[in-house]
Amino acid sequence: MSPAHSPRIDPRPGDVTRDGGTRVSAAPPASRRDRLRAAAQPLALLGAGVAAAGYLWSRNPHLPGQALPFCPWRRLTGWQCPGCGGTRMAYDLMHGDLTAAWHDNAGLLLALPLLAAFYLTWLRHGLAGRRWRLRLGPLGTAVVLAAAVAWTIGRNVL
Repeated sequence: MSPAHSPRIDPRPGDVTRDGGTRVSAAPPASRRDRLRAAAQPLALLGAGVAAAGYLWSRNPHLPGQALPFCPWRRLTGWQCPGCGGTRMAYDLMHGDLTAAWHDNAGLLLALPLLAAFYLTWLRHGLAGRRWRLRLGPLGTAVVLAAAVAWTIGRNVL
């Protein structure tokens, strides 16, 4: 590529070498606007989670008549889906009852640290101004689906 056709990268202010030459970085730093845009989704999810936790704190999903979401899969089939019991599990975890949380949804409870790690990675990249997306690939997708099917069958049949 000739110098006339090479991409121009503007140096950052103050990015000067000892001999007075300008050091050119591979990528310019993310602007404040880019960082906010990249962090908007993980921060919005965090805000929604805090609001939902605040609402759930005062509701007991173990009691009937609470204004909480229901599972359409369970209403249609009578079987618990892989996420059924997640609301009760979250309530029990917030109130420090690990045993009840385990009985509500052990599969989701075991997956929680992995989900938290993925979320924190997404948030860290977003706050740094980078977009991050989890890519499982075909094998990862097959593993997640197989685990969900096995958990659904195991909790409903066995």
